[in-house]
Amino acid sequence: MTLRQGLFVAALALVAACAQFEGTPAPAAPEPAAVAVPELAAPPPPEAARTVEEFDTTTAAQRAQAAAAPAAAAEQALGTTVASLGDPGQAGFWVRTPLVDETRPGRIVYPETGQSAQVELQPLDADPGAGSQVSLAAFRLIGAPLTGLPEIEVYAE
Repeated sequence: MTLRQGLFVAALALVAACAQFEGTPAPAAPEPAAVAVPELAAPPPPEAARTVEEFDTTTAAQRAQAAAAPAAAAEQALGTTVASLGDPGQAGFWVRTPLVDETRPGRIVYPETGQSAQVELQPLDADPGAGSQVSLAAFRLIGAPLTGLPEIEVYAE
């Protein structure tokens, strides 16, 4: 995890605990990369973002689309992974995971709530047991605790 990602995670933990973060302005979000699932992408949060709602720039239509489960026959189970909150400055529905070698569409399921989210699976250069980073929007959609390390199931199309 980079220093910047660590700072974002720490800031978000304070937001979750205090419902408001007062401090220096957040650093500018990096330029968004090309995405394999453009309908799940979202604009970066505003520089003045402080709350979870301000960091999650996905629309209600995008959340509904991400919540819709694809046909089971079109999916392949990749495994279970421990999830941590990824960079909240990177908007949209994505998961960085060592379970894939290339960017592709997929879905995650949080067994404790039974909720799922369609996401863009992005490769993470780490050992398969190292865990995965999940976007803020995807974490919220599946009902996972933002400051926890829940186990999620990962599927690829």
